[in-house]
Amino acid sequence: MQGVRARFDTDENINRVMRGQGRRAGRVARKRRRKRETNVRSVSLCHQPQYVRLMKFLHQRGFTSTLLQPHSFTDTGRGLQAQKTIKSGQLLISLPESCLLTTSTVLDSYLELYIKRWKPRLSPLLVLCVFLVCERHRGEDSDWFPYIDVLPTTYTCPAYFADDVMSVLPISVQGRALEQREAVLQIHSCNQDFFRSLQPILTQPVEEVLTYEALRWAWCSVNTRSVFMNRPSSHFLSGQDVYALAPFLDLLNHQPDIQVSAGFDDGRRCYEVRSVSGILRYRQAFINYGSHDNQRLLLEYGFVAPGNPHSVVYVDKDLLCEVVRDDGSLDQKIKFLTENNFLHPQWKAVLLGQAVCAERERWSIQAAQNLCQRLLQQTHTALEKISLLLQQCDQPIREQLAAVKSLREEERCILGSCREVLQGGLTRQDDLSLFHPDGGTVS
Repeated sequence: MQGVRARFDTDENINRVMRGQGRRAGRVARKRRRKRETNVRSVSLCHQPQYVRLMKFLHQRGFTSTLLQPHSFTDTGRGLQAQKTIKSGQLLISLPESCLLTTSTVLDSYLELYIKRWKPRLSPLLVLCVFLVCERHRGEDSDWFPYIDVLPTTYTCPAYFADDVMSVLPISVQGRALEQREAVLQIHSCNQDFFRSLQPILTQPVEEVLTYEALRWAWCSVNTRSVFMNRPSSHFLSGQDVYALAPFLDLLNHQPDIQVSAGFDDGRRCYEVRSVSGILRYRQAFINYGSHDNQRLLLEYGFVAPGNPHSVVYVDKDLLCEVVRDDGSLDQKIKFLTENNFLHPQWKAVLLGQAVCAERERWSIQAAQNLCQRLLQQTHTALEKISLLLQQCDQPIREQLAAVKSLREEERCILGSCREVLQGGLTRQDDLSLFHPDGGTVS
């Protein structure tokens, strides 16, 4: 799975200024998707022992659906294939509550007393991570072994990124990627006392079980694979409880132009996913994690969606100021826009079609074109460095670099298209200047 949970965040330090396409996938995007689908091959995973165990585990807990089956696809890796045509509005998956791994699962386990008596209260995220690590440590003795056995052993999220991989990320992503890595380190270092309290239930020294690497694996498992499920607050935990790990359902991959409805049905006591657009027989079934651009997909889930209609290129404020430094009033504009949390430079108004004088329009288009050129240069340099690193690194780093390379290539396409459009704008300005030699207002 590439990820399921959708979260909301704000981004105050950078400006979203260039979109690849509109929010809604158009005819071209749909044609590209159909072309990709016709070239995709898959191999069934149903008869592999680990998936046989998983399905037996789920059947024992009340999950009976045979509409979807696990396959390995050439474009996305693991996923779920429709065994027959699925109509619009039809139920894809109905996963009983007993199959979901939540904080209730943890609080009903051998960890219950350790968590309930601990002060200060622990977060829902932490207790889920600790439970995953402890259950993995128990191996086949764990009730959840059939699920844990099919979880990835490593991830391509920034928490795993080596320094060389961090260095080839776009500047606008580097800060947040480093914050993610530091956040996991902080969680591990700040909870050592609680970890030590769990020694009585472990068969090895706690330092060998609840390691940073183990916690990082569990954190990425929860962060990339859990579904959003708003749960009642527990007196024994601190913070909002919205995580639920959903075996089998989390094999659904993301596709940005797919529409589904998903959520927990309180009446049926099941987490359900319905198809809005329908799925053809023997095609991969997808879910939509939200209208996320590729930078956020990489940060949150560790992958990039090719041809993502929500793709953008973020512009760092320092680079923006450097490109338009010849504007004499730039400092005052930046101060005003920053204080009002509305950091949109004047040239963006031109790109959005507002009427300005011909001189200002030409300056704005030229500034945007220069900005595109600078970003393209940075992207080309990063891709060259990635190519060199790929020749020198081992497999885990190669997978990380491949994810970053995909992001850089997607952004190169966006920037190249933007540069062509802006060049066309300058050409039109030159043509108009023949008819408006005095530089009057052009709407």
